[in-house]
Amino acid sequence: MSIDVHVRDLRYFVAVAEDLHFTRASERLYVSQPALSKQIRALERQLGTELFRRDRHGVTLTDAGTALLPHARRVLEAWREGAAAVDAVRSARQNTLVVGMSTSPVRGGLLPAIRSRFTAAHPEAVLRLRQVNWQDPTAGLADGSADVAFVWLPLPGQDRYAWAVVAEEPLMVALPDTHPLAARDTVDFTDLLDEPFLALPESTGPLRGHWLALGSRDGRPPRIGAEIASTEETYEALAAGLGVCLVAAGNVPLLTLGGVTARPVRGVPPSRYVLAWRREEGHRPLVRAYARACRQATQGP
Repeated sequence: MSIDVHVRDLRYFVAVAEDLHFTRASERLYVSQPALSKQIRALERQLGTELFRRDRHGVTLTDAGTALLPHARRVLEAWREGAAAVDAVRSARQNTLVVGMSTSPVRGGLLPAIRSRFTAAHPEAVLRLRQVNWQDPTAGLADGSADVAFVWLPLPGQDRYAWAVVAEEPLMVALPDTHPLAARDTVDFTDLLDEPFLALPESTGPLRGHWLALGSRDGRPPRIGAEIASTEETYEALAAGLGVCLVAAGNVPLLTLGGVTARPVRGVPPSRYVLAWRREEGHRPLVRAYARACRQATQGP
């Protein structure tokens, strides 16, 4: 016996079984009576037995139909529950915005300012913050685990994303307090060319090159003192004297916790910190609203 029965066929069967009248059942199902009769006949052929007895006195269930009815009802109820669960997930997805970040945007209370503007416009929405280590420079955008993300440019596969600039900041060099260059007010990048640098993982692609300032080295390869994938690892490596690293001015307070200092650097381009999202999702109301709240918080209405 074939078990490839459509839910629609079971719905038609239950309607006729409950009404014991093809015309009334067809009206309830919003299908024509001939179409309903045809589908019931097809179901009976598939099951290899009659489900209804039809004569001039009306319609009655056969023994097979009587046996099938409670099971068909359970299948339909289970399907309704499954469809409701899917609807709930879809609704939650539509009303939830996941915000990824690898470095917390501590700049001037930015996150609370964005949240207050966003929730004022969408009080029904749920915001979820997702911290991602630096091995994923897209902070969850690439694998879809974040809807929007605070990230640094450049991004791998940058054409996939759109963004709003949160901050453009000069670079500074973080180094141990005991380093000879720590005594200077400003450091020329040329004085750092022979220093061991802390580097992001190779998986970060062009972002690793940015923080190593490859474009300012005149082709000289950097010396890598250690790889780092989080703020904590960076601080520990700096304090241990494993190398120096470039850092955006806004992130300096995260690293200068004791034993580490930072100095302005001449000869390197600034960094750009952005709120980014996948281009194909730029039409989503919550994505647009969060981007608008971000622009308002950083640039004014």
